[in-house]
Amino acid sequence: MADPTPLLSHYDQPVERKQPRSLDEAIERCIGDFGWSQFLQAILVSFAWVFDAQQTFISVFTDAEPSWHCTQVVHESVCNSFSNICLLPKNSWSWDWPAHTSIISEWGLECSSSIVRGLPASSFFMGCLTGGLALATLADSTLGRKNMLVFSCLMMSLSSIFTVFSSNIWIYSALRFINGFGRATIGTCALVLSTELVGKRWRGQVGAIGFFCFTLGFLSLPLIAFINKGSSWRTLYLWISVPSIFYCILVRFLVHESPRWLFVRGRKEEAVSTLKSMAQANQSVLTMSFSNVLIEQESWNADLYSSIKILLNKRWAFRRLAAVMLSGFGIGMVYYGMPLSLGNLSFNLYLSVTFNALSELPASLIIFFLVGKLNRKGSLLGFTILSGICSVLCVVIGKVWPVFQIGLELVSFFSACQAFNMVLIYTIELFPTCVRNSAISMARQALVFGGVFSPVLVAAGRKNELLSYGVFGLVIGVCGLPVLGLPETRGGTICDTMDEEEHKEKAKAAATAMLAKTGSP
Repeated sequence: MADPTPLLSHYDQPVERKQPRSLDEAIERCIGDFGWSQFLQAILVSFAWVFDAQQTFISVFTDAEPSWHCTQVVHESVCNSFSNICLLPKNSWSWDWPAHTSIISEWGLECSSSIVRGLPASSFFMGCLTGGLALATLADSTLGRKNMLVFSCLMMSLSSIFTVFSSNIWIYSALRFINGFGRATIGTCALVLSTELVGKRWRGQVGAIGFFCFTLGFLSLPLIAFINKGSSWRTLYLWISVPSIFYCILVRFLVHESPRWLFVRGRKEEAVSTLKSMAQANQSVLTMSFSNVLIEQESWNADLYSSIKILLNKRWAFRRLAAVMLSGFGIGMVYYGMPLSLGNLSFNLYLSVTFNALSELPASLIIFFLVGKLNRKGSLLGFTILSGICSVLCVVIGKVWPVFQIGLELVSFFSACQAFNMVLIYTIELFPTCVRNSAISMARQALVFGGVFSPVLVAAGRKNELLSYGVFGLVIGVCGLPVLGLPETRGGTICDTMDEEEHKEKAKAAATAMLAKTGSP
C-alpha cells in the first residue's frame, strides 16, 4: 500500500517530512513497496519470458533426428535399431513419422556433418550474442525499457513467422540468427523494468516472476509438440509466434515506462505522471514535488554506448562485470546445453524435456520465497559447484548405473537454473540504474556465449559423453569461482548513478577500515 502522506507537505501543513536522500527512497515513499498496480504490471512485463523460453528451446523438437525403423526383411541381418542409417541402403529403412516433422528428415540431413545439423541452433545463439551487443545500451539510452521490450518481442515474433517459409537449412539458419538477434534483450528488459517498478523489499520476488514465466514457456513446449505430434515442424513456430504479436500490442498500451529511468534521463514530467498513475491504481493519492529531491544526472551518458564505456573505464565496475560475465559463461553452457543434449540419453525425449522444464519450477520457487534470505555470493558459488559435480558424475556413474544418469542430469540442470536466476538478480543489485540494463545485458550475453558452444559439444557427446557432460561440469565449476571477489548485496539499497555507487563503496571501505583499526566486532 502506498504511503498516504505526501512526499513533500504543502506550505500550510505544519508537519514536515524528512527529505528523501535518494531517488530510490523518494519513489518508495511515493508509491510504497508494492501494490496491485505494480503487481499486474510485473506480471504482464514478465510474461515476455514465456515467448523467450519457447524460442530458445524449440529446436529441441524441430531440429531433432526422428526415430526410424527397418522396412525390408532381406536386410534384417544388418538393419537394426543400432545400425548407422548412413551405411544402409535408402530403401531398407524409413522414418517412424512423416518427413516434415523435423528439418533433419524433411531436408535429408541425417548423414550431414554435426556442424551442419547444429548450425541452426548455433546461429540462434550467435544471433543472441550479436543482438545483445548491438542492442544492449538502447534500453539505458534512447528507447527505454518498455520500447526496447516491444521492439525485441516484435522482431522475434516476425522472424519466427518468416521461418515457416524456409526452404533449406541455410535460409532456416539465417532466420534463426535474426530470431536470436531480436530475442537477445527480452529477458533483460523484462527483468529490469519489472524490478524498477517496485521497492527494494520486493525486487527479488518480482524478478522471480520472470523466472516462473520462463519455466512456463519451457514447460509448454513438450505439450505443444505432443499435441502437434506428426505435424510439420513449421506448425510449432506458428504456435509460439502468433500469440507473441498480440502480447506486443498489450505491452505497448498497458505497461508504464520505468519512472527511475525517466528521472535519470531528465524526463521528470513523464516520471511524475507515471508515478501518479501507479498511485491512483493503488488507490492512493499522490501529492508531490521532486523539485527539491537530489537527482544526479550523468553527464557522460551522452551517446549510445557511453554506458559500456563507463563500465569498462571504472575499475570497480569492470571487476564486477568481468566476474559476473565469466560466471555467466559457464552457467550458460550448462543451462542451454543440457536440454539440447537430452536426445543423447536413453530416455523418452518428451518426458526428459518435461522433467527438465519442471525442474525449473522448484528453482523459481526457491528464489521467490528465499531470495531475501540467500546470500548472493555464497549461493551462486554453491550452485555452480554442485552443478559441475553432478554433470561430471552423470558421465562416470552413467556408465555403471544408467538409471541414475537422468537423475544426476536433473540435479545438475536444477543447480544451473538456480545459478542462472541468481546471477541475474545479483547483477541487478551490483550496478546503478544508469548502467543497469547494459550491465545485465552483458551478463546475459556471457550466458548466451556459453550457449554458442553447446550445440558443438552436444554433437561431439553423441559418441563420447565426456566431451559434453564432462566439459559442462568442468567449465561451470571453474567459472563460478570469480564471484568470491564480489561484494555481498543482499538487503542493500540500489543506487541510481555511478557517483552514488562509488560513494557507497567508499563509505563501506571506510567503515571496514575503522572497525579493523579499533578491533570492534
